[in-house]
Amino acid sequence: MLRKPAHVPPRDQRDPFASDLEPMRLDGQDVLVRLMARLADDGVWRARLEFQADDEPPRTTAEIFCAPTFDDLWHSVRALGRYHLRDLFRSLA
Repeated sequence: MLRKPAHVPPRDQRDPFASDLEPMRLDGQDVLVRLMARLADDGVWRARLEFQADDEPPRTTAEIFCAPTFDDLWHSVRALGRYHLRDLFRSLA
């Protein structure tokens, strides 16, 4: 589901960053999926998903992911199945 290159947090961990996941194809359109993560002031990693479909404005979730470490955060995102991503995208309509 995720691209092969290793994903590491930015050098300054307080800087938010984005990481692209494998795109989806739904209802005849390509949907780009991006994880937008940050290290919050309380020391917890938090992230949201952004979906970009053809010719549509981006759809973004709330910060539905949180974990004590970046690796834990990344693991929780990787654990999502394609159908969960599809349902999240459709729920943002």
